[in-house]
Amino acid sequence: MNILVILIPVSLVLGGLGLIAFLWSLRSDQYEDLEGDAWRILSEDEDKPHEENNDSTKPF
Repeated sequence: MNILVILIPVSLVLGGLGLIAFLWSLRSDQYEDLEGDAWRILSEDEDKPHEENNDSTKPF
């Protein structure tokens, strides 16, 4: 039963830290454009030119 004296405050502190991290992510607009991020990862970037690796000294 003495271990509960340690485990209960530790769990409350960790839960509070999780809540603070969640509230910070809400205030910094981390969840603003979820659908746009999902489509952005699937689209190809045509703005960036394809690099041709002609250097034979590189292993890959």
